[in-house]
Amino acid sequence: MWIAPATHIRDIDRRATEEFGIPAKVLMERAGLAVFKSVREILPTGGHICVFAGKGNNGGDGFVVARLAYENRYGVDCLVAGSEADLRPQARDQMLAMRATGLEPIFFEDPRWMARADCVGCRDLVVDALLGTGAASEVTGAVKTAIQSINRAGVPVLSVDVPSGVQCDTGEELGESVWALRTVTFGMPKPFLFQGIGIEHSGFWTVAEIGYPSALLNTPTEAKLIDTEWVGNLLPERLRASNKGDNGHVLIIAGSDTMAGAAVLAARAAIRAGAGLVTVASTPRVCMMVNVSLPEALTLPLPETEGVIDLRAAEALLAQQGRCDSALFGPGLSHSRPVCDLLERVWRDWTIPTVIDADALNAVSEGLALPAANCVLTPHPGEMSRLLKNSVAEIQADRFRTVAKAAEQFGKTVLLKGPYSLIAERNEPMLVNSTGNPGMASGGMGDTLAGITATLLGQELPGYYSMACAAFWHGFAADLCASEIGAIGYTATDVSNMLPSARVKIGESCEQRPSC
Repeated sequence: MWIAPATHIRDIDRRATEEFGIPAKVLMERAGLAVFKSVREILPTGGHICVFAGKGNNGGDGFVVARLAYENRYGVDCLVAGSEADLRPQARDQMLAMRATGLEPIFFEDPRWMARADCVGCRDLVVDALLGTGAASEVTGAVKTAIQSINRAGVPVLSVDVPSGVQCDTGEELGESVWALRTVTFGMPKPFLFQGIGIEHSGFWTVAEIGYPSALLNTPTEAKLIDTEWVGNLLPERLRASNKGDNGHVLIIAGSDTMAGAAVLAARAAIRAGAGLVTVASTPRVCMMVNVSLPEALTLPLPETEGVIDLRAAEALLAQQGRCDSALFGPGLSHSRPVCDLLERVWRDWTIPTVIDADALNAVSEGLALPAANCVLTPHPGEMSRLLKNSVAEIQADRFRTVAKAAEQFGKTVLLKGPYSLIAERNEPMLVNSTGNPGMASGGMGDTLAGITATLLGQELPGYYSMACAAFWHGFAADLCASEIGAIGYTATDVSNMLPSARVKIGESCEQRPSC
């Protein structure tokens, strides 16, 4: 499913009318009907709702919702953040249709407006139809007052297309914004759902089909939402006659005496993701811990200095290239001088597909040149901040722009971690992961993701697709953990152990679709 910025969705609206002959009034009616269906899901036995409407098309959708609710015997207040003269033509038409049913809107200059707004806390649901995808400047006046009244009420909020006060393309807050329980957006998901304050303020969101022609919905944009079918069709199949040597040999260069767990976690994930062979190359102490924790893994003890691998390990690592299909550098290596010297020497002659993660990324941020090999980079916002020399706030302010910039600057596939992780590669659409949950905000999850990615690289899936499939699979397994173990408190080990089950469910979901 493609992700539509504000300009794209406006173009779709225009083309739907001009090229396909769908009246704008029909699209607005369908949008209001989609929102009203959500009203009925939230309040199936009826109740009293308050619709806050703006002066534009978003307000027009709100008038449709108010009319449908009134016709279906809901109690309805309709508060308009402006005067009747402010209404744009399509919104005015829908307001008049609503008024014809007997429901009278209350405009902002009416003394009753503030009295009703102060009573919103006594209603069962608020429908926020104040501002749409075109909002770009700081909210003021009646709209700001309405948003403050909504948030102060403490009543569940259903937002129409976008929570009012959230900028569509960046997810930033325009001074004040509605905090919604649920958002119904139309036709295509929008960037605000995946970054900025929009992630939180959108609540549970759904995309409603309102009759846009499929030719318009399938027109490529700069970003696409990863889905189960896409991943299910990409994950490598295991042939009946295959042996361990046919399913990828992953070399994991990770861990130090004080951070041995990172190597164990990455190796466990690679094994659970289906790698034919996994070798952990690290200090003797780390290798001993891997042998105890993961008897399925091979180990390669390396020379060390004060608990970290050092430059003397370079030749041993380079010799592994002929035996392995992919590599992972970084988890738990530490950021000491011996490690940086080792990476500098090894990467000059490194040729196999590689995941660059954690401490290896920190070395890159200090000027270390990346290998010429096919590489994927997996920074979290702090690591991305160091890589691009920007603040974390700047990184998070526009994650789409950030990950595209990093992919261009380094010439590699880049994944920016976080809720809705983003994947970018030059000349390819950005990919947005749709799986995962807040329980993943705990130690070791990044090591697990890196191990999965290295496995897919070792099974000859290109970096762009390996990174996207790994992120989706990782989050899917975590969603199963949240469902079966609990929303908070499951571990990275739990996620790794859930990977085989998650893969089965991804495959089953794909098989249910005729196009698979």
